[in-house]
Amino acid sequence: MRSATVLLYNTAVGQLREEATGYSFCYSAQFLTTPGVRPISLTLPLATAVYLSPYLFPFFVGLLPEGYNRSVQCRLLKIDENDDFSLLLAVAHTDTIGAVRVVANDPPEL
Repeated sequence: MRSATVLLYNTAVGQLREEATGYSFCYSAQFLTTPGVRPISLTLPLATAVYLSPYLFPFFVGLLPEGYNRSVQCRLLKIDENDDFSLLLAVAHTDTIGAVRVVANDPPEL
């Protein structure tokens, strides 16, 4: 399954994974022990637990383009418009709104 490192201001905060039954997100132990850290989202509070969801977490969906921009990017990148995780890995590693980036752990070979 595919996975990605989630970065906040270029600091690794956790891992996002595509599982057979959905998605998981967990904060890294190192990030959790750093004084003064804040969660990346109120819907993903700081915890050692692994968050599970049958669909991509809304916080990460919020990083994706919408409407016409989504259609154009999916067509140019040859990604199914319904494949949120592939689109997230393709576009959220450099150009996102805000301080969070998502970088694929095993980028596909071109």
